Amino acid sequence: MNDTAEVAALARTTLPHEVRDTLRNLIVQGKLAPLSRLNERELCERLGVSRTPLREATRMLAAEGLVELLPNRGARVAGIDRENIHQTLEVMGALEALAATLACSVASDGAIAAVRALHRQMVADYKRGDLDAYFSRNQAIHLAMVSAGGNAVLAGTYRVLNDRVRRVRFMANLSKARWKAAVREHEEMLAALEARDSPRLQELVRDHLAHKLTVVTAAIAT
Repeated sequence: MNDTAEVAALARTTLPHEVRDTLRNLIVQGKLAPLSRLNERELCERLGVSRTPLREATRMLAAEGLVELLPNRGARVAGIDRENIHQTLEVMGALEALAATLACSVASDGAIAAVRALHRQMVADYKRGDLDAYFSRNQAIHLAMVSAGGNAVLAGTYRVLNDRVRRVRFMANLSKARWKAAVREHEEMLAALEARDSPRLQELVRDHLAHKLTVVTAAIAT
C-alpha cells in the first residue's frame, strides 16, 4: 500500500470515531436531548460529513447505550433509565473503591503527580466557570486514578461503564452547589491518594458517586 492509500485508509478509519466523539459530546452536554431523533441530513450538514461515517458513529454510540437504533426509522438519543443509572453507578463505586486500594498500594509517584496536575487544571477550569473543560478534565482524573492501580481489566471495565453514565455525570455539575461540592471532594480524594490512605480514599470515592447519584436522580425526576 502506497502512502496515499495509507492516508486514505486512515481517514476512513478515524473519521467515524471523530464523528462519534462529537456526537457523544453533543448528547452528554444535552445539546441533543433524550429521545430526540437523529436527523441524518441535518447532522451531515452540521458536521460536514457524509452519511457513511455518521451511521458508523451512530452504531458505536448505540453500543455505548447513548443512542437507540430504530428498525427502518433511523436512530434517536437514548432515554435516561433511572434504575439502570443507579445500578451502574453502584458498580462503578465498587470498581473505584477497588481502584483506590490498588492505587494507594502500587501507583508510582509519577502517576500521582499526573493526577495532581490534572486536578490543578480542573480547579482552574472551575474558577473560570468553563463547565465543558472542567468535565473533560474531571473525567481524565477519574480514569487516571483507576489506571494508576495497574489493573488493565478493571480500567477497561470502568471505561465501558463510564461511557454509559457520562451524560448524567455531566448533568450533576449543572447544579452550582453540587459542582462546588464536587471540587472540594476531589481535593480530599487527591490528599488521600497522596497520603496513600486506602481506607480514606475508598470512603471518599464511594461518597462522591453517592452524592452525584442523589443530584442526578432528582434532576431526572423533575
